[in-house]
Order: sequence, then C-alpha cells, then structure tokens
Amino acid sequence: MRSELIFGALTHVNNRYQLCQLASKATRKLHKPNTRLQDTMNDVLVRFRESSPVAAPPASRQETVAIQQPQRRAA
Repeated sequence: MRSELIFGALTHVNNRYQLCQLASKATRKLHKPNTRLQDTMNDVLVRFRESSPVAAPPASRQETVAIQQPQRRAA
C-alpha cells in the first residue's frame, strides 16, 4: 500500500513537502514510456525507503574549484 511506502520514505526525509518534491523529480527522471506512472512512483518510494535521497555525495567525488580573484590596480 502506498501509505506504507510514504511512511517508510519519511524515515530518511523529515519534511513531507521535501519528500513530495524529491519524489516528483525522481519520478519524472525514472519514468519509462508505456509503463504506469503509479508503478514508477511506487518504485521511487521504495528506493527512498532503502536509502536517503538527500544524502551528500562521497567526498571523493566532490571537487574543489579555485576561484581566481582579478588583480586590482591602483587608481
């Protein structure tokens, strides 16, 4: 039942509004033509129940970008 999936997904996301936003974005990205949208939504909620959708990526993937400041000239 979908309510069980929603409560399972809420273990990783505390805010219901944020859960709705994340679920709708994930459903749009994962939906395949000629399949039921309800099945895709249920699959997304199962994935959210198993792992956190808002988890930070591993530190090895984060890249630091150095921003160069332009040199100032005296007036």
